[in-house]
Amino acid sequence: MDKFIDLTPENIENEHLCCIIRSKKTHPGVEAKRAWLAERLTEGHIFRKLDEKATVFIEYTPLEKAWVPIEGDNYIYIYCLWVLGDYREHGYGKKLMESCIADAKAQGRSGVCMLGSLKQKAWLSDQAFAKRFGFVAVDTAGEYELLALSFDGSVPHFTERAKAQTIDEQELTVYYSPQCPYTYHSITAVKKYCEGNGIPYRLIKVDSLQKAKELPCVFNNWAVFYGGKFQTVNQLDGGMLDKIMAREDA
Repeated sequence: MDKFIDLTPENIENEHLCCIIRSKKTHPGVEAKRAWLAERLTEGHIFRKLDEKATVFIEYTPLEKAWVPIEGDNYIYIYCLWVLGDYREHGYGKKLMESCIADAKAQGRSGVCMLGSLKQKAWLSDQAFAKRFGFVAVDTAGEYELLALSFDGSVPHFTERAKAQTIDEQELTVYYSPQCPYTYHSITAVKKYCEGNGIPYRLIKVDSLQKAKELPCVFNNWAVFYGGKFQTVNQLDGGMLDKIMAREDA
């Protein structure tokens, strides 16, 4: 029978973190995630995974401790829910979502929420899947939505600052946190592209709950601005940066 386990302070050093990164050597992005996660586990943060070296996991936390510019009373926030490769179509995603909802009800929470968008984004969990459980859009920030499954009629919301989606600085600006192991790859790609093409840029590490709650845009672990305007939560490579700058500079 398939077994799910939760990461704990006792097992986190030895458990596979279920990301798309496959490396037998120590990986900077994975270790940064491991360190970040170790600090969050004392805050009620849950990382539940299939007991295999596979991308089958859900990650969630009390909304008041979630590193996102979202507010609400007594909610759970889902950062990630992923099932990839040969593990799809086996009901794992359903079991993981049901376990999160059951946890929220057992804790007496008001509901569960997650970040979505009008059009599915590559770096966001499948919102169509979430809607099958009763999640609905309860707030918007540009093309992004806050999806919630409410148990008592109350709903969370984006902060007013997150809805602004503008900054004064015009150069390429990336906000990022070490929560996602793949951030290391994306930051390296942004640096290489910008330095190779003489493009000014700023990389801003979101390294505290307060900084995350005060961000000027929606955020799950990554956010991009160019020309003072919010662009995307998708992590980037050179080709994607080309498209963003061509569109804004046209």
